[in-house]
Amino acid sequence: MASSSSPAPSSQSPKKYSYDVFISFRGEDTRFNFTSHVHEALRRNQIDTYIDYRLEKGDEVWPSLEKAIEDSSLFLVIFSENYASSTWCLEELAKILQCFKNQGCFVMPVFYRVDPSHVRKQSGSYERAFEEHERKRNINNQQVQKWREALTQAANLSGWHCSFNR
Repeated sequence: MASSSSPAPSSQSPKKYSYDVFISFRGEDTRFNFTSHVHEALRRNQIDTYIDYRLEKGDEVWPSLEKAIEDSSLFLVIFSENYASSTWCLEELAKILQCFKNQGCFVMPVFYRVDPSHVRKQSGSYERAFEEHERKRNINNQQVQKWREALTQAANLSGWHCSFNR
């Protein structure tokens, strides 16, 4: 006979997400063209999307972004020419891939006017961005390696290559 103090079998219920989609993008490259069009199309179709417009004034940026990433079920990563020059984008990507690995979330890469092999191999503008990161004293080699691995992993996922504005 089972003791009344023994735990009941746990039934794992699926995680409830606050956002359907989290969009990671380099604002300077795509905010007012490609990304805004994608965001609007998702919104029109009643897909709850987290984009940095949703940051509350006065909130700390990284903790807010990290929570939004953890609370999203699908990630749309828009790789553009200068994506890798942003440490914010690279940190987002590393966190996104951690959720992909640990929570089984979906990652959908979009290569906007950038060759997917440049992202995968960190060549072209991605190589130049990493040369700059490596020159900075406040970024250690371990961090840079984490970012490189995240880019390679994300670029190895099947995605879309967009070489046009639409």
